[in-house]
Amino acid sequence: MRLALFQPDIPQNLGAAIRLGACLGVPVDVIEPCGFPLSDAGVRRAAMDYGVLGELKRHASWSDFRDDPERTGRLVLFTTRGASPLHDFRFRPDDVLLFGRESAGVPDEVHDAADERLVIPLVAGARSLNLTVSAAIALSEALRQTDGFPRPARCP
Repeated sequence: MRLALFQPDIPQNLGAAIRLGACLGVPVDVIEPCGFPLSDAGVRRAAMDYGVLGELKRHASWSDFRDDPERTGRLVLFTTRGASPLHDFRFRPDDVLLFGRESAGVPDEVHDAADERLVIPLVAGARSLNLTVSAAIALSEALRQTDGFPRPARCP
């Protein structure tokens, strides 16, 4: 399982996603360019002390991410234009959960390249959730289905 962010706009969301990935043992991919300067120091500042626990991989562009030979599994895009509700989908351990930029989602090229397109159902009138909240909901369901949650250090 991997978490991928397409050109994130808000550094705090990237930091929260890095922390989410670090705490759950899920690598995070960042597809640049970002809507803010992305430096090693900036990543460390955004991720606080969780950056050392996590695995972050930067991709200079969509094509670099798409053509990465190390990336395997289905590309599962979360989008408000989703075709299937999250709760009806069956995740696999090698899925890559992709989230678009906060201001604009993903372009049609990225939308069309996804193997699956999912939506997190919301009440009528609600447009969207915060990026990292959405990622946490999706990642939790995917890890639950695939038995991928980390085992607590102190199990009874």
